[in-house]
Amino acid sequence: ENFKPGQVLDSLKVPGNHLADNRKLHFSIAKDDDNVHFEIDSLTGDLYLSKELDYEIDSHFLLQVIIKDCNNPPQNSTVFLSIDVEDKNDHSPYFQDDFVVIGIEENVPVGTLVYTFNAKDGDGGFLNSKIEYSLEISSMSEDTFLIHPLYGSLTTACPLDREITHSVILTVFAEDQAINLTERRLDSLAVKIVILDINDNSPSFTSLPLSYVMEDVEVGFLVHHIMAKDPDEGRNGQVTYHILSGNENKAFVLDKITGLLTTAQLLDHEVQERYSLTVMALDDGSPALSATQVLTVLVVDVNDETPVFLKQLYKTAVHENQDPGEFVIKVEAVDQDAGLNSLLQYEILPGAGYEKFKMNSDSGELVTAASLDRETQEVFSIKGSPSRSSTAQLYLTVLDENDNSPLFAKTQYQISVTEDLEEGSAILDLSASDDDDGLNGEVMYSLIDDTYGAFAIDIFTGSIITTKALDRETKSQYTFRAVASDCSTHFPRSTTIMTVLIQDVNDNVPKFEQSYYKASVWEGQSPKTDIIQVFATDLDSGLNGETEYSILSGNENATFLIDSARGILATNTALDYENTSSYRFVSASHQLVLLASDRGTPSLNSTATVLITVLDVNDNPPVFSSPEYHVHVKESIPIGSHITEVSAKDCDAGINAGITYAIISGNDRGHFYLDGRTGSINLTKTLDYEDIMKFTLIIQAT
Repeated sequence: ENFKPGQVLDSLKVPGNHLADNRKLHFSIAKDDDNVHFEIDSLTGDLYLSKELDYEIDSHFLLQVIIKDCNNPPQNSTVFLSIDVEDKNDHSPYFQDDFVVIGIEENVPVGTLVYTFNAKDGDGGFLNSKIEYSLEISSMSEDTFLIHPLYGSLTTACPLDREITHSVILTVFAEDQAINLTERRLDSLAVKIVILDINDNSPSFTSLPLSYVMEDVEVGFLVHHIMAKDPDEGRNGQVTYHILSGNENKAFVLDKITGLLTTAQLLDHEVQERYSLTVMALDDGSPALSATQVLTVLVVDVNDETPVFLKQLYKTAVHENQDPGEFVIKVEAVDQDAGLNSLLQYEILPGAGYEKFKMNSDSGELVTAASLDRETQEVFSIKGSPSRSSTAQLYLTVLDENDNSPLFAKTQYQISVTEDLEEGSAILDLSASDDDDGLNGEVMYSLIDDTYGAFAIDIFTGSIITTKALDRETKSQYTFRAVASDCSTHFPRSTTIMTVLIQDVNDNVPKFEQSYYKASVWEGQSPKTDIIQVFATDLDSGLNGETEYSILSGNENATFLIDSARGILATNTALDYENTSSYRFVSASHQLVLLASDRGTPSLNSTATVLITVLDVNDNPPVFSSPEYHVHVKESIPIGSHITEVSAKDCDAGINAGITYAIISGNDRGHFYLDGRTGSINLTKTLDYEDIMKFTLIIQAT
């Protein structure tokens, strides 16, 4: 069918009869035949293809060919030509869909038919239209599905489990079976197989089977959170909770959705101390699956009976300053509870002075744990256990002795004073208290440690005063101890540490390291060139000791500038040695006066003088006193005669101003001699007016 139009299919041969003797024959195809696809050469009988063939439309043609001669009368003959069209594999297999989604339940047996694929092929030949199916599964470690190569039926190859694999993506291929392998054609179809859930998993408990609850909890108290998991999806995985048994007295309520187990009534350990609840977790599948768990709830006993002291008030007395361990009193209480809750433990709850006593927790005997002090506390309250307790009070009367030392309000003091404080000024009033009465409570003050003669204390008032002028720059801090004592010799004195910080006052002037500085700088330097750095020091601290630099005078043209913080003096403009060689205070000397000021209030300052010498750079060429010299001489003057003298000046200084003269042209015959140092020109050869009337000498000054 892929034969090209215009090519010769065959050539008709006339059978051996009377027409064959005559060479002039005419060939034609009967018009009534389906001869659209074919033409015949009327002279040669060659049969041509005039239109492309399609096996799938027409696979056979029957042509009636008429052969005529040119005799008179003409004779003719008819030939029937049968043409079979051979199929060519020019059609690819194709699926009706581009993408197929298939659902299959996870519990189907191996070999279950999932889907039947039906691909089409437009070819007419058997092998060209015969289709074989194949399968490609993505991201699977094993072949989950199989396909029948001839029928296209897709079946399961192994058990399915949605909880492991939710879906499978595969590609189905349809390929024709053309004899020539290179001519075979194929098509592919993407298929997604969704594994449908089946309720094949029972719920499993994840919460513990044991819980504890105190017997005194309120109704509605959360006892336990029951939890179970079901790997199925949708309703198959939705779990509800139920109590099957063990809750006959309706002591608990279980929320079937959340699994929260709460109390429905008050619990009593003495009535029932243990509950065994059979709990079921049920999914919502069809049929539903379930799991059970025995939850043990232990009701914890609470000490709900209060111990009672035999007496509500105990009274006794004890002397102060007795050694620890002194017996005070024995208390006794009873508790109606049974077991461990009926065993009493005596203790002293925290309170004022409770640490001075010690209670025997089993017998109830109270003894002193430290020496008592009447001035500190006279009444103590003895109390029982915090959870279930009874209290009793014990009153103690303590007799006074001189057993208290004076005590400062603070163990250390730190104050700041300015260094310009006048001598005799009070800086702090110390105060110490003594709980004793009478002479035992009178306090006297003194200082120990060296105060370097700067401070003293009033023996009765405790006021600390200065005894001399202070100077922070000499000593910025004093540390010494103050002592408070009474008339007793049996107890140690009380001390406190005094730290006096001397605050700075701006009483020091910044001082330059030198009062007179000398510096030099080359002329022509670019602006901002550093010349010299000056330093001034100020013994004060903080802003009082911070120094700023400025130019006070001698800088009328702002030729120089100074870094206010670092004291670096630099050029502000380019300098010219020839205009001035030094900068001084007055017009003749041009000195710079520098000012160093601190940042105190009021500010203090000092000055220093800087003499700056500008060093010469050879930046000026020599200049002749006259651009031309005209000299007239007689031709008869003798050799060695002085002709003239040239002179040039250079604004530079030193060796830069030294000038050397030389004749650079016009003296080719050597008539003249030029002294390179003085500029004097002398005759060295006889002149002849008739030979040369005029000499033009070019003289260079360097």
